[in-house]
Amino acid sequence: MKIGIVCYPTYGGSGVIATELGKALAERGHQVHFISYKQPARLDFFTNNLFYHEVYVSSYPLFDYPPYETTLTSRLVDVVKFEKLDVLHVHYAIPHASAAIFAKQILATEGIHIPIITTLHGTDITLVGKDASFTPVVTYSLNMSDAITSVSDSLKQDTYKHFKVTKEIKVIPNFIDFERFSKKPREHFRMAISSQGEKLLVHTSNFRKVKRVEDVVKTFAKVVQHIPSKLLLVGDGPERQQIEILCRELELCDKIIFLGKQDPVEEILSVCDLFLMPSETESFGLAALEAMACEVPVVSSNAGGIPELNINGVTGFLCNVGDLECMAEKALYILSDEKRLLEFKHNAKKRALEFHIDNILPEYEKVYDMVIKNKKIS
Repeated sequence: MKIGIVCYPTYGGSGVIATELGKALAERGHQVHFISYKQPARLDFFTNNLFYHEVYVSSYPLFDYPPYETTLTSRLVDVVKFEKLDVLHVHYAIPHASAAIFAKQILATEGIHIPIITTLHGTDITLVGKDASFTPVVTYSLNMSDAITSVSDSLKQDTYKHFKVTKEIKVIPNFIDFERFSKKPREHFRMAISSQGEKLLVHTSNFRKVKRVEDVVKTFAKVVQHIPSKLLLVGDGPERQQIEILCRELELCDKIIFLGKQDPVEEILSVCDLFLMPSETESFGLAALEAMACEVPVVSSNAGGIPELNINGVTGFLCNVGDLECMAEKALYILSDEKRLLEFKHNAKKRALEFHIDNILPEYEKVYDMVIKNKKIS
């Protein structure tokens, strides 16, 4: 198949999954064309059947804001027509789905039929999409898509709750490539950070408010009172400065290490003992899955799709959003007994294996095949 993938090129979950999916599809022999305003961050190699098409945004002075949706539509028309694509797979509803539907309608006037698959990833529905100014466009784009998938059942139900979607939504969870995400022998790195044998807690995110990174720090402050430990914060974003200030106020700067944005995050996860994810909303929890694949148990909130991944009492624990006492208590329970910690690590890896890319990829191929053949998705 010739597959067009439209995604955001950033380190966010939707862009990561879209890119890894495209790379895996190319390795299986499909011809994959990425279409975005910048080369996706995870698109780190090319083959004879993997391509990238840049969307050039006009800087014409008449526009206060660059008309990205319009230029994306035109680029989609161009790529579909001249690369003879079989299907367009758009990740994140805004503005990718609406641009794809517009492109589909333009192509139809030239006798070209291109099926559209829209994959929902989370904030395109639970945050951005609920904005009243977007609702009619999102609803129309979803109902006009040939197929809709979501990364969790929780997100599927949120979509039906907030939008008048009449089409069936198929749940295809996120996945992990275990060639990359698995525990690596990096004891020298651990020794450099944990020279006194401290336990290592970790959090990775884009430091937005919904990630509640402040709760990570406050939970750690409770843990470190009982167990010698350090906290690794991976990522960057709008809350970074406030978190640094909080660390100073709590006098924990010598125990909290800000690592910033890191591409080889699996190298860091490989030396850690516990992952903290207190998110206010999380459609799936890809960062938690990456940690689990590296044998790191998770103490998280019970928001959104996280309970579909993190099994309470088995791979970690679930707490109510904002319940710092619960998170600290569960973290201490896991970390305070070495045998127990090893059991949780083993369970985390075992659970993560269920989301191996080899298990998930055929589900997408099935959807592609069905929309191309214009069959109903079951």
